[in-house]
Parts: sequence; C-alpha cells; structure tokens
Amino acid sequence: MPTPDPVLVCDDVSKTFVSGPPGFGRTRVSAVHHVSLSVAPGESVGIVGESGCGKTTLARMLVGLERPDQGTITVAGRDVTSARGRDRQALSRQVQMVFQDPYLSLNPRMTVLDLVGEPLVVHRTHRGATERRERVAELLDAVGLSPDMMSRYPHQFSGGQRQRIGIARAIALEPSVLVCDEPVSALDVSVQAQVVNVLRGLQERLGLAIVFIAHDLGVVRHMTDRTAVMYLGTVVEDAPSAILFDAPTHPYTQTLLAASPRMGRRGERRRRDRVVPVGEPPSPTDPPSGCRFHTRCPLATQVCQDVEPTLGSRGPGHTVACHHADEATGRGAALARVQLG
Repeated sequence: MPTPDPVLVCDDVSKTFVSGPPGFGRTRVSAVHHVSLSVAPGESVGIVGESGCGKTTLARMLVGLERPDQGTITVAGRDVTSARGRDRQALSRQVQMVFQDPYLSLNPRMTVLDLVGEPLVVHRTHRGATERRERVAELLDAVGLSPDMMSRYPHQFSGGQRQRIGIARAIALEPSVLVCDEPVSALDVSVQAQVVNVLRGLQERLGLAIVFIAHDLGVVRHMTDRTAVMYLGTVVEDAPSAILFDAPTHPYTQTLLAASPRMGRRGERRRRDRVVPVGEPPSPTDPPSGCRFHTRCPLATQVCQDVEPTLGSRGPGHTVACHHADEATGRGAALARVQLG
C-alpha cells in the first residue's frame, strides 16, 4: 500500500526572537533552528526535549500563532507560511491546537455551549442556534461528556473535563491536524490516560494527524507512531517510537531516556542506567557552533565543534544528526540491554 502524502510539512523552519531596545545590547534567542518535520493523515508524531528546547515555539508556528523567519509550512499542499486574511482563516480550519492548561485556555465567562460553538459561529458553518446546539451536543458526546453540561461554566468542571471541552472545541471545524502542546501535564496521573484515550479514539474515527508535545516520555511512547527529539532548537533524532525508545542512537536521546523514571519489579520508581552529559546546558542566546550538543556530549571531537551535523538515515524512517552515530548506536544498544535486564 503506498504511503499517503503528508498533510502537514514543516521544511527547514527557523525562528529567532529579539528582545531589548533597538541598537546595542539587543538579545537574540534562537528558539527553532532549521527544523523539518512531516505528519501523514492518521499519524501521531511526538516531540520531546528539555524545557526551552523550542517545542512550544514550533507548535505555535504550526498553527499560525508565530511566523517563521525562514522555511515553509504547508498544509494539504498549500503554503501557509505567510497566510493572511481568508488564507489564515482556512489554515485555522485545517490545523487546531489543544493547549496545556485547560482552565486558562477557556473563557470563564462563557458557557460550554458558547465555548465549543464559537468556532462554528466565526466560520459560519452552522448558522442557526438549533443547528449549533445539535453540533455541540455531538462534539461533547465525542469526547465523553454529557450534552446536558452545555449550560455550565468552566469552573464547574474538573481539570480532565475542562481538557475534554478544549478538545471538543478544537475538533469542532473537523481539522486535519491537531497540535497538542502538553495536553495532559496539568492533569492528575489517573486522568491523563483517559484524555490520551479520548485523543486516540478521535484519531481513529476522524483520521486526525496529531502532533503531540509532552515531557512524560511514557505517555509519548504510548500515544505516538513516531517521535522527534529536539535539543536547543534543533531536531537531533527522528524515528518510529518503538525504535527510538528501545534503541536510541543520538547521545542526547540516550541522556533524555536515561533520566526518565521507570517502574521496578516491586513497583518502586527507579532511574534507568544513567548516561550523564557533562557541563551545563548552553544558553539559546549564544548557542555553540557545530553540533549544539557537543559541549555536553561524551563522544564529542573537533569535528563536532566545527561542523553542524545534518540528519542522516539510520534505517527506514530513522534519521539522526550525529557525526559519531555508529559509536552512539552501540551505546544505545547497550543502554537498551541494561533497561531490559
């Protein structure tokens, strides 16, 4: 069966923020640096990395809330990088976002009926009040909420229920892509699985492509088909989730997974075999030359300081940006054996 064309393509996208008064002393922050990413219909792609690595900035560019300084973003074959007016409105119908905090993302003065139905009004897809009410009832049922809740306000719901309302609002216009920025990090652990299952169910029924950003690597592994690892604004590894989590190749990916807790045989949480980076994380205002991870990488050599690595193939659907990928692969396999032992 042929592979479907990507519904969302991010090609060589960069974003730098400038702060401070004009002239001397202005600070430039390299938030996203030459990132390329694609998502096929029905596919879920995870984006992981430390805080400040550029995940949220990338997500905001994907939904049009930020404009890239360089590169292009296409949705269903249309370049939306500089979309304005009607083109920008068309983008919002195709790509929607689920935010991290379900309370801050919902207007506390609006009822659930108005919150979920607002996109229908703005885009004039359901003109009559009765028609909108029926559509909102369908959307609430799709996320596991009762239509009887339409007259309530956000403060009358739990965190998990509020996030379901946010998801219902996000799918109201039947988008092709759902960008989820830490959608479960503000929720109790017992509720996280419920929200993840709602997203997976919607993906199967609607054929949604999902970009899933999270710190919890266990949730990412369960939720995604493929995972991209970001470090200081760049993608250092992109692979099918099963391969990336079982046999990580890039030294930073190995570090990230080693720092993630797992359950021991008696139920206690313990750390994986540690792969500890050296030094402190560099500042995005003054990123290192060459490979941005070389200042902390135990495998770094002179070429890592001088030449920025590009993503190279390590197998079907697996790319890594590392000058010493062969040596790093051996370390990743050893780490996987220790984790399974």
